[in-house]
Amino acid sequence: MSADGKKAASSWVNLAVDYGPLLVFFLTYRQFSPKDAGGVGAIVAVTKGTIAFMVATVIALVVSKWRLGKISPMLWLSSALIIGFGALTVFLGDPEWIWHKPTAVYLMFALVLFAGWMRDKAALKYLLQSAFPGLNDLGWLKLSFNWAIFFLVLAALNEGLIAYLKHQYPDWQVLLKNDRDPITPIWLNAKLFFVTPISFLFTFTQIPMLLRHGLGETAENEVVESPPHD
Repeated sequence: MSADGKKAASSWVNLAVDYGPLLVFFLTYRQFSPKDAGGVGAIVAVTKGTIAFMVATVIALVVSKWRLGKISPMLWLSSALIIGFGALTVFLGDPEWIWHKPTAVYLMFALVLFAGWMRDKAALKYLLQSAFPGLNDLGWLKLSFNWAIFFLVLAALNEGLIAYLKHQYPDWQVLLKNDRDPITPIWLNAKLFFVTPISFLFTFTQIPMLLRHGLGETAENEVVESPPHD
């Protein structure tokens, strides 16, 4: 395989490792979710979706090691929280744990990045284990700080959405006990079709700053293909 072919294959592997488990969660939940408002099986759908999410996360770790030759610290940390919060969701039969999982990931990464920034250390470089050719230390430091701020915004958005949905469905816990889950479908759609796109958009907005700090133009694709994620 040519160098370009290997690079393209690596790009697809990166995207599959980063976003494949979330897509598996979404598709599994959709497959097993009740087809009508009065149907049963909401808890079953969440449980099966969460188990699939956890299994896909472990597979992503294996694929990352196999095809990319490494597992980044960011992937290790996010995977640990996915499995931890996923296990609580499954064993307690409570989808609220999986709703708050992204918030825990975002806050953990923000804390690590801010702690590094305060010590003039670009923790993001370590977490991603990606080398953006030409990017100088100041560029890495600014990127770490910007992502720390963005992670705080994502955490606030996630908690704000959950609070809003609970307000819209004040009897959600009663409904859940009767195998009806009005919140998870909306939350999951927002996660996949809103949070993921704005994360990519935010990544694109960082490219001009990175170019000013030495990033080679040929490395732009690597920045887009290796964004921090939960």
